[in-house]
Formats: sequence, C-alpha cells, structure tokens
Amino acid sequence: MIENDYLLAWSAYLVAALGCLLVWFRLTNWMWRYVREPLRVLVVVLLFSPTIVDPGKEAFAPALAITAMDLLLDVGNNVWRAVADLSMYGLIAFTLYVLFVAIRWPLERWWQARNVPAAVAENEPTLREMMTRDPEDFADTRLDARGERRMRLEPRA
Repeated sequence: MIENDYLLAWSAYLVAALGCLLVWFRLTNWMWRYVREPLRVLVVVLLFSPTIVDPGKEAFAPALAITAMDLLLDVGNNVWRAVADLSMYGLIAFTLYVLFVAIRWPLERWWQARNVPAAVAENEPTLREMMTRDPEDFADTRLDARGERRMRLEPRA
C-alpha cells in the first residue's frame, strides 16, 4: 500500500467513523446526562483509537478493527497490542472526562444558585388579595404620557 492509499483509507475511515459517532449521539440524546456522556466517551475511544500494525513501516490502523479482524479471522497476532492500546486510550479519555465533570459540577451548582429568583417579599400581596381589591384602585391608563392609545389596564400606585 502506497502512502496515498494509506491516507485515502484513513480519510474514508474517519468520515465513516464521524457518521457513526453522529448516529450514536442521536441514539443517546434521550438518556440521562450522566449515562449519556460516558457512553459517548466510550464510543469515541472505540472509533478513534489507532494501534500500530507494522512497527517497521509505522503503519497504524483502528484498534477496534484490528481486534475484530484478529479475533474473528485469526489473521494476526496484534490483538493484545490493540486491546492494550484501547484500554490505555480509554483510561486517558475517562480520566479527562472525570476531571471535566469535577470542574463542571461546582460551576453548574454555582450558576444555578446564582440564577434562582429572589424570594417573594413578605409584605407583597398575593394574587388572591390583588384580585379582591376595589376596582376603583385601578386607573384607566389607555393613554400614555404622549397621548397615544395603550391597550392595557394598570393598577394605581
């Protein structure tokens, strides 16, 4: 296989793997976030981990494909190297994911606490009290300060 064929095969594989990843993202979209994200990390590791096939030529291939080919067809002895590469890349990816979650979690809690609406004041009237008020407390403000017509009734202060 010449260099151009090698690059063409890798580019075709990357396009196909991106398509599979997109389908996987759509399939896991409905799941709970803390189940969905590790599954996505797992599939990214499985699809995009390379392993060396021929150390003399420095030729790489997808580790999942090498593992499947060696196990199903008994064509080579690279299965342990491919599994070791998959586990190493998986360990690195999940460590980075746990670090990302450890940073994201306190930030999200801070952001949610920041965006909580302020508590209702104790002396503010309830909706029931506002509805039972005298109708004379409401002013007809269909005209604004410029004399233009407004279509809203507002209570007097």
